Amino acid sequence: MSWSARSGVALGCRARPIVDLSYSRHFLDFQGSGIPSAMKKLVVTRRSPNFREAVALRHGVPVPLPGDGDLLVRNRFVGINASDINYSAGRYDTSVKPPFDIGFEGVGDVVALGLSASANYTVGQAVAYVKAGSFAEYTVVPAKQAVPLPSVKPEFLTLMVSGATAYISLKELGKLSEGQKVLVTAAAGGTGQFAVQLAKKAKCHVIGTCSSDEKGGFLKSIGCDRAINYKTENIESVLRKDYPEGVDVVYESVGGKMFDLAVNSLATKGRLIVIGFISGYQNPTGLSPTKAEVLPAKLLKKSASIRGFFLNHYFSEYKMALKHLLEMYEKGELVCEVDLGDMSPEGKFIGLESVFRAVDYMYMGKNIGKIVVELPHSVNSKL
Repeated sequence: MSWSARSGVALGCRARPIVDLSYSRHFLDFQGSGIPSAMKKLVVTRRSPNFREAVALRHGVPVPLPGDGDLLVRNRFVGINASDINYSAGRYDTSVKPPFDIGFEGVGDVVALGLSASANYTVGQAVAYVKAGSFAEYTVVPAKQAVPLPSVKPEFLTLMVSGATAYISLKELGKLSEGQKVLVTAAAGGTGQFAVQLAKKAKCHVIGTCSSDEKGGFLKSIGCDRAINYKTENIESVLRKDYPEGVDVVYESVGGKMFDLAVNSLATKGRLIVIGFISGYQNPTGLSPTKAEVLPAKLLKKSASIRGFFLNHYFSEYKMALKHLLEMYEKGELVCEVDLGDMSPEGKFIGLESVFRAVDYMYMGKNIGKIVVELPHSVNSKL
């Protein structure tokens, strides 16, 4: 007969796995309401760029158990990204077969954790993370991937993917310097808001494109020198008239005609940073047509360059970037605009059910700032 060193209980021939018995409250959250045995989550059931066709809301899914180095996070806010539909279409990893989890980022409370993870984290701690599977009520997160936070606020979520993308891409590829002209497309969106602010901090002249006067007002409030509402102004005409020598850096996320316009607007030695092409994501191929056949000649004529940026390739820079972004926000030096859907037709985005609405809202171009969905606590929670 063998004995468990931690519990002092005779186990017989088949020793059962020990799940952090050093925490007597391991499966109790910090307010005393028990962690449920089942939860809701979103699952990709078929590959499609149509999010509503690809994704299903599952009920009664077992709440996952954290391993030795893991945290179990009760998600309070989850972030919506344009690339959610690239993920649901299976474009990032064609080897993964449905069903698979979806959602890239979350903020919440640690409600349980493994023994090794308890060296640096405690039950009740606020954390953020970037990991596939955040569109769920509970997510297991490796402790080494978690980011400790002073509190649970949706503003912190804006920095995890959107803020970090803008920070690292502009630092590594933009090579910004004082007095340069920077054009940010979709400037009032989740990443655009940070590109505008960070370019201004580098003492650049910033031009931002947007789709409404309300968005233009927001851009001016965060320091944008020239907001162009493309619904009422012709972007090409404005750039040709006001910036005849071109722009030094373009932070581009729209694609299609906007990409062509950006190429044509580059100054000598200009840099175009492609962080996405949202106009094509809903197409079967994930692309929108561009006039790429004349691209080599255009780049050569200006000694210009185009660089793609995918955050996953820059994780060596991630912690440093996030640390700096969090410091700027805490000091009041950075606006982290959150769009919780208050102005959407059916109101605020609350609950996993509203993720579908939130994705639609993004593709209608209605959001100002980062779209975030709030996940309420269950009715028996004491929080």
